[in-house]
Amino acid sequence: MDDKTFRVRCEAYRAAAEDYLDRLFTADAPWKTLYDAMRYSVLSGGKRIRPVLTLECARLCGLADWRAALPFACALELVHTYSLIHDDLPCMDNDELRRGKPTNHVVYGETMATLAGDALQPEAFRLIAEAEGLSDRAKLNAVRALARASGADGMVAGQVLDLTGYGHDRESLTTLCDRKTCAMIRAAAELGCAAAEADAETTETLGRYASLLGLAFQIRDDMLDVVGDEATFGKPIGSDAEEGKITFADLLGAEGCAREVRRLTDEAVAVVAGADTDGFLAALAVGLAGRNS
Repeated sequence: MDDKTFRVRCEAYRAAAEDYLDRLFTADAPWKTLYDAMRYSVLSGGKRIRPVLTLECARLCGLADWRAALPFACALELVHTYSLIHDDLPCMDNDELRRGKPTNHVVYGETMATLAGDALQPEAFRLIAEAEGLSDRAKLNAVRALARASGADGMVAGQVLDLTGYGHDRESLTTLCDRKTCAMIRAAAELGCAAAEADAETTETLGRYASLLGLAFQIRDDMLDVVGDEATFGKPIGSDAEEGKITFADLLGAEGCAREVRRLTDEAVAVVAGADTDGFLAALAVGLAGRNS
């Protein structure tokens, strides 16, 4: 796929997700401050990789109109946003900058930030339940995929491992990342497959691609925490080291990380080659491998 075609489709997905998210939590209510806090983080920018992946997988698997999968794509984005709000709290990583802006608790206080994250979780599942034009089977599979990825055996487990210093060598760090980062990116692919009611083999193939993509994404993130530009990266450089965390940058070094990102990217492209009919997923993987933010 040529770069222009990729960028146009990617922007169409991103803009559609952004518009959908912008229409959420706008009611005037006595608890409007909660809505404001939720919207502050939901609309704070970001690459929207997960919605893009969900929408492309839905299209690739034959959904007549990929826009019908927007509730699934944006449900995942709500859960991802809640995780970032809670991850930044003083009781977790105590970060004050996210995507180049003050973190939610810095703006709204710890209590409101916690509640904003709490509210985003069930609202995500409401989006799935109320999605129009998709079957009950599709919704059930989406709920299962999102709950599995974000629950006690998925993202939350990864956060526990992170906070307890579990990642001390390559094997344990890979396990941590598989739970904390890869599970949610894999869920993005699985949600797109659910929307299109794809078969189990296709869902597994696209899920495997997404898992490889997620690990490459995390390793690249660890590199950028050491060698990136703070203004471009959107958060303080060296924060992992300050917190005493072991990362892939510590274990592999910058050159080793770069080699591993290339290897994982090549493997992801190869895994999905038979299903990636026009090369969009390959272009996405290659683009993320070279990102600077």
